[in-house]
Amino acid sequence: MKLTLRIQYIIAFFVLVLSVFLLLNTYGYKLMYKHLESQKQDQLYQEATFLASHYAVTNGKADDGVLSLEKQGSLFNSLLHTDIWLADSSGKIRIDTSSKGYTGKSIPEFDSDFLNNTFTTGVHPKGIVSEAKLSVVYPLTVSKETRGYLILLTPMELIQNQAKEYIDMLLTCYLLLLGLVGIILLFLYRRSVTPLWKIGQNAKEYTNGNFDVSPAPVYGAEQLALVSSLKYMAEKTLSMSTYQKQFLANVSHDFRSPLTSIRGYADALSDGTIPPEMQEKYLKIIVFETERLTKLTSNLLDLNQFESNGLIVELERMDLHETIKETISSFERRCEQKKITLELSLDGKELYVDADKSKIQRVIQNLVDNAIKFSHPDSVIEIHTEKKHHKAFVSVKDHGIGITKEDAGKIWDRFYKSDHSRGKDKTGTGLGLSITKELVEAHGEHINVISTEGVGTEFIFSLPLSS
Repeated sequence: MKLTLRIQYIIAFFVLVLSVFLLLNTYGYKLMYKHLESQKQDQLYQEATFLASHYAVTNGKADDGVLSLEKQGSLFNSLLHTDIWLADSSGKIRIDTSSKGYTGKSIPEFDSDFLNNTFTTGVHPKGIVSEAKLSVVYPLTVSKETRGYLILLTPMELIQNQAKEYIDMLLTCYLLLLGLVGIILLFLYRRSVTPLWKIGQNAKEYTNGNFDVSPAPVYGAEQLALVSSLKYMAEKTLSMSTYQKQFLANVSHDFRSPLTSIRGYADALSDGTIPPEMQEKYLKIIVFETERLTKLTSNLLDLNQFESNGLIVELERMDLHETIKETISSFERRCEQKKITLELSLDGKELYVDADKSKIQRVIQNLVDNAIKFSHPDSVIEIHTEKKHHKAFVSVKDHGIGITKEDAGKIWDRFYKSDHSRGKDKTGTGLGLSITKELVEAHGEHINVISTEGVGTEFIFSLPLSS
């Protein structure tokens, strides 16, 4: 089971608390104890050096030295909790400032190695003291002769207690710091996790089709980028959903009409409703509607291929003028039937471009077919080419019914048909111009339209000149 960010924050906080607490009470305590022990050693050694220098000044005279040592030993006992022993050269204790009855005892008899060490920790000298001590042994020399030993002893329990006090102070500061860290984590949680949760809720609402939910609050550039991306996705999803509904409605409508006609006339022919002398007429209607369905299906398959695989163009060096002549030759019969003249105005004998020949043929077919359908009888369709700025421009211009300003921006939309101005068009699928635009743009070029209602329409597209 995946943990929520809230639980992860809580776990991380308590792991931090426990880790630092254990670290301070184990490794931290050891480091502090070692530091204080080393500091105490240095302090005791400095005091021993001071007392030894005083002993040397008095040349080891017992009366002056003892009197001074006893006075200073009492001071050390009260201030530093340190006992001072003065032992003679044989190791016998002559003076004990602690008044614990150690006077007269011979240290070597109990701990033979004690006087050979400068620093000693633990229960030393063995057999004399019963509690752990930190000891400093300082030899007293006069004229390079050891006259005795100055021994300073302080309980190790004092160092341990002092280390605990320092650790306790650190823990107190740590607890205060934890409170501050907790507030900061809560603040960061509310500014990071809470918006993410809200963004997730928005995503669920968008998935369910509710695109009117209020946007999630954001507190950083990353969250703003995420919200913007989610909003963009929602807008695209809404647009796609609308398009899919419109697409299905248009396809259903464009399939239903010819299918209804085909079935109706087929039933009438089969049951004898239509007399034999009229059958040829209605068979032609059935063929016409079948061709209309075939064209619609072909266009839908093309659009599906464009969207799934992308529109791939295979560029080649081709003569645009030759391609135009080959393409429009297939419209001769339709032009004769409608008494329309195709007039060519070509820029030069040859015009070479880099393009996909089959796709450019389809562009010209769609534009000429469109022009024929919406031209008046006994009119002219002009096809013009021109070289300009390293481009070849192709123009297909009719003198037909034209396009309204309202419709001019919608003619590239799939399935769009201006019924009030082009009501006589019964063969169109509303996909031709959309496919034409995609074919031209696949070459990295553009297609534009100039039209005046009742006067005519001109489509212009460009292609790159061949080098």
